Amino acid sequence: MRPNTRNKNKRPRPSDAADSYSQILRKIHEANDVTDEDVNQLFMISKPLCQGCRVNTRDNPNCFCGLVPPPNGSRKSGLWQKTSEIIQALGPDLSSELRDSDSTPAGLTNLGATCYANSILQCLYMNTAFREGVFSVEVDVLRQYPVLDQIARLFAQLYASKKSFVDSDAFVKTLELDNGIQQDIHEFSTLLLSLLERCLRHSGVSKAKTIVQDLFRGSVSHVTTCSKCGRESEASSKVEDFYALELNIKGLKSLDDSLNDYFSLEHLNGDNQYFCGSCDARVDATRCIKLRTLPPVITFQLKRCVFLPKTTAKKKITSSLSFPQVLDMRSRLAESSENELTYELSAVLIHKGSAVNSGHYVAHIKDEKTGLWWKFDDEQVSELGTHPFDEGSSSTAQSESNGAASSGKTKDVKQSGSSSIKSEVFSSTDAYMLMYSLRCGKKESQEGQRENPIDIANGEVASGQQPEGCYLPSHLDKWISDLNATFLEACKQFDLTKDSQLNTLIERRQEVRTILSEAAVQSLEEQYFWISTEWLRLWADTISPPALDNTPLLCSHGKVLASKVTCMKRITELAWTKLESKFNGGPKLGKGDYCRECLMDGARMVVSSDSYRDRRTFMKNIATDVLSGKCEDGNYYVSKAWLQQWVKRKNIDAPSEADAGPTNAITCSHGELMPEQAPGAKRILVPENFWSFLVEDALKVTPEDTSGCQCFPLDSIQCSHCTSELSEVAGVEDALRTIKAKQRQNHDKLATGKGIALTPQSRYFLLPSPWLVQWRSYINMTGKNSSSVPEPELLDGVINTLTCQKHTRLLERLPELVYRRGSLFQKNPSTDKLTIIPEDDWKYFCEEWGGIVEKGVSALIEAGSNTNQSASQDVIDLDQDSSPDVNMEIDNQQPIIRTFPEVCEECIGERDSCELMQKLTYSEGDVFVCLVRGKEAPKSMLNASDSSFEVDRRTSKRSRRTNYGKQTSLKVSATTTVYQLKMMIWQLLGVMKENQELHKGTQLIDQESATLADMNIFPGDKLWVRDTEIHEHRDIADELCDTKSGPQDIEEGFRGTLLTGDITFEAC
Repeated sequence: MRPNTRNKNKRPRPSDAADSYSQILRKIHEANDVTDEDVNQLFMISKPLCQGCRVNTRDNPNCFCGLVPPPNGSRKSGLWQKTSEIIQALGPDLSSELRDSDSTPAGLTNLGATCYANSILQCLYMNTAFREGVFSVEVDVLRQYPVLDQIARLFAQLYASKKSFVDSDAFVKTLELDNGIQQDIHEFSTLLLSLLERCLRHSGVSKAKTIVQDLFRGSVSHVTTCSKCGRESEASSKVEDFYALELNIKGLKSLDDSLNDYFSLEHLNGDNQYFCGSCDARVDATRCIKLRTLPPVITFQLKRCVFLPKTTAKKKITSSLSFPQVLDMRSRLAESSENELTYELSAVLIHKGSAVNSGHYVAHIKDEKTGLWWKFDDEQVSELGTHPFDEGSSSTAQSESNGAASSGKTKDVKQSGSSSIKSEVFSSTDAYMLMYSLRCGKKESQEGQRENPIDIANGEVASGQQPEGCYLPSHLDKWISDLNATFLEACKQFDLTKDSQLNTLIERRQEVRTILSEAAVQSLEEQYFWISTEWLRLWADTISPPALDNTPLLCSHGKVLASKVTCMKRITELAWTKLESKFNGGPKLGKGDYCRECLMDGARMVVSSDSYRDRRTFMKNIATDVLSGKCEDGNYYVSKAWLQQWVKRKNIDAPSEADAGPTNAITCSHGELMPEQAPGAKRILVPENFWSFLVEDALKVTPEDTSGCQCFPLDSIQCSHCTSELSEVAGVEDALRTIKAKQRQNHDKLATGKGIALTPQSRYFLLPSPWLVQWRSYINMTGKNSSSVPEPELLDGVINTLTCQKHTRLLERLPELVYRRGSLFQKNPSTDKLTIIPEDDWKYFCEEWGGIVEKGVSALIEAGSNTNQSASQDVIDLDQDSSPDVNMEIDNQQPIIRTFPEVCEECIGERDSCELMQKLTYSEGDVFVCLVRGKEAPKSMLNASDSSFEVDRRTSKRSRRTNYGKQTSLKVSATTTVYQLKMMIWQLLGVMKENQELHKGTQLIDQESATLADMNIFPGDKLWVRDTEIHEHRDIADELCDTKSGPQDIEEGFRGTLLTGDITFEAC
C-alpha cells in the first residue's frame, strides 16, 4: 500500500501554535513552577529532525533544511551563487582578450561610429609594403607629425600585441574625429592618404617618403576631341591623380560594365557643342576619361548612394554587382603597355544597412603571405578561408551575414578588350569599395624615384612583390614589449585572484555542508547549544561571514527567551565548538540557559489577557444591544459612530489606541455636550457598567491624560453657545432658501434655461452669459451642497466690464437671431457671450443683485434694413417649415438689433488682435489629426476650421479608430514646423511624409518650412490627412537619420578635423 505523505511537511497554523503556547503558560501559572517537560514543549525541543523541507521551518529548532541549496543547485547571490557569476563580478577576464596566435590578425575597437576608420586602417595595415614604410619613418619625423606617430604605434600593436584587439582611441583623437558621427569610408580614405602623403614627404627614408603615391595613386586625364579636325583640347593633356576610381553601378551588373561606363565616350552636340580653338567655332566633339597610370593597389569606389529629386533624399542602391577575383587592366590604359597588368582582389569593404548616413562597415581582406581571407568587424576578426566570402556559398544564393555570394567555381571570364582569363566571380549587394593588388610585373630599376608608380610612356611597372619579413624599429619594439608585459602581468594577477577566490569558495561551501551535517541533535539527553537563525543563515550564505552573534536571543536577564524559539536553532556541541573557535562571538547559550523569570511573567500576562478577552466579549454583546435598541437602561452618552467602529474591531488581549476617546466626537470646543444637530455629533446612551469599562480602557491607553474621558450623563445639557450658533446658521439657510425660491419665481424661463421668444419693436437688455450661468447654478443649488456654489458678483461691476474705457461703447459683438416656428429667438444662447433678457427680468436683477437700471445695455429689435453700425448684421436663419409666403415676408422684414451704447468695433478689433497674438505664441498644446480613408473627407472635417476641442483637455496620445479612419493627438507648439508635424504623423499613423495630403478644413497645408502659427493652426484644431500613395514606401529610419545629421552636417563631412587642416600646426 502506498504511504500517505500528504501531511508530512504540513506546517501548523499560527493560531494553533499560539493556543498551545498559551496553554503551557497557563499550566505554569497554576503550578507556579517550570518543569523540564514545560521547557521542552515551549522550546519545541522534542520536535523530530526535519528532512526534505522546501524551506527552513521556523517553528522547528531542529530543522536545518533550506539553509543551503541542493548539491547541484545555486542562488542569485551569496556563497551559492553560480561560479561563473562570481568570477564575472571580479571584473573582465583579461585572458579572454589574448590573441589566439601570432598569425591571427588583431581587431580595432569601435568607439561609437568609427567602423569606417577601422576598416580603412586594417586595409592599410594588411598591405606589407605600406606597413614597412610606416615602420621605417625616422623618430624625429614621428615626433614632428603626431598622426604618423599614432599610426605607427597602432600598426605596431596590430603587429605584435598580445591582445586580440587594439584600442584606436589615441589615433581617432589625433585626427580630431567625432566618434559619434558615421562618415563616408571613401571620403575618409582619400583624405587620410592625402594627409599621410603630405606628412611622409618630410621623411628622408626613400621607401617611406613616397610610399603612399607609389602604392595607391594613379592618374587619369579628361580628353575632349574635336569631331571636325580631330584635335584634342589643351586641357586634355592635364593629368589628374586619384586614389580611387568612382564607378557608377545603377543599372549595371558587373564591375566590367561599370568600367566600360566610366571610360565610355560622351558626345557633345546640339546646345552642348564644344568650342574648338583650331576650328574657331562650336563643333560636335567627344569627351572621355583616359587612364594614364595605374598604382600597384587600385581601389574602386562603387557609387551606391544616389540622390532622389522627388523626395530630396539620398537612397542606397542594394542591387547585386559581380566582380572577378582576377582583373586584367592592360586594355584599360590609354596607351598600350608591354607589361602584364593583372590584378588580384585583395580587399572588399562592405556597408551593411539600408540608410545612407548610418549602417556599419566591415572589411574582408586577404593576407598577402598566407593567401587566407579575414573578416574584420571592429574587435571581431574571423577567418573566411580562401574566398572573400563564406565558404560553400553558391552563385545564386546570397550570404545572410554579408549579403554576398561567390560562384564557387573557376570560370573563363571575358573582360572588355582582353582575352578570356580563368577567374572566380563574386557578387555582393553591399560591397562599397573594392581593392585589387598587382599580381606580377617587372622590378623597378630605381625604387622611389618616379612621380607615378606606373609610367606607361617609359614602359615601367612597379612590382607587386613585398618583403617576406617585417620588423619593428627599436623604439616601437620596446614600447610594445612593455605594453605586452603589463598586459600579461594583469592577466596573471587576474588568474591568481580568480584561483584564490575559487579555492575560498570551495572551502567555505564544504565547511558549511560539513557543519550542517553535524548540527542535528540526536537525543534529548545530549548536550546542545542555541544559535541565532539569522546569523546561521548569514554564515551559510556568505563568503566572509561576521562574528557569531546570539544577542538577539537574550532577554533583559541575559538568558534565552522562550518567545524567540522561532528565531533560533538547536545544534550539537561539536558544531558549536567549530563555529565558536573560528568566528568567536557569542554568548554561549546551553541547555539550561532559559530565563525562568520571563516565563513566569509571561504566564501571568496570558492569564490576564484571558480575563480581559472574556470581559471584552461580554461588553461587546452589550454594545450590540445598545446599537440595536434592545438596551433601555442607558445612563451615559457616547458617540454613535465611535461605538459602531468599536463593535467591528476584533477581540484583542489588551486595549489599543482606538479604544480612547468615546466622547471626543460629541464634545464641542467649549468642553460641553455638542448639539446633536451638529454634523457628526450623533450620540447614544450606554449602561453604567459599559461606560466604566470604556473609561478604564481609555486610561490604560492614555495614562498621561488625567482628565480621562469627557463624561456626559443622561441629564447633561447641550452647549448653549453651540446651540445658538446652529440656530443662527439654520435661520440664515432658511432665509437664503426663500430668496432663491423668490428669484426662481421672478425669472422662470431664465432659471430653467428655456429659450425666450423675442418680439420686434420691444425693448430688451443684454447680460453677460457667464454671469447668467453662474447665477442659474447658484439659485438652483439647495440642500447640503448649497454652500459649495459661490454667489455671483454684483451686477454693477459686471456691467462695467462690457464697455470699453476709451469710447464707453459695447465691447462685445451682438448675438445672432433665428426664426423658429414663426417666433424670433436667440440662435446660440449657450455659446454667445451675451444673452438677451426681457426688460422685467433686468429690473428684478437690479433689485436682487445691486444693479442700476439706467446703466444696463439696452437692445431694441426693429424690422427693416441694417444701416446702423450698432445693429447686428448677422444673417437671420429661416425656419425650414415656413411657407414661401411667410419666408418672403420675413426676408422683407429682417430684424435689426440696436443697442445703447453702440458696439465699439475699434476696441473689439484691438482685443481680437491681442488674443490672436497670444494664440500664435503658445508653447504646448494638442492638435488632433485624423487619417481619412477614401477620396472625400466628411463634412465635419471640412467645417472644422475653428478649434473644436478644449485647449486644456487631457487627451490620449494613443491613436484610436473613428468611423472614417484613425485619429490621434499630437503635442505641438507655435514654432513647430509643418515638416515636424508630418514626421509625427508618419511615426504615429504610418503615412509617409511625401504621401501626406494634410488639411485644416478645406485649407491645404503643404509648406513644410512654415510654422503652425504661420498656418493658423492652434491648440484644439482638428486636422485631417489622406494617403495619396503616389511615392514608393520607405523606412522612416532613413528620414530620421538624414534629419539627425542635417544637410549642413552632411556637407561638412570632415570639416574641422586634422584631415582637412594644415599639417604645419601638428609640429610640437
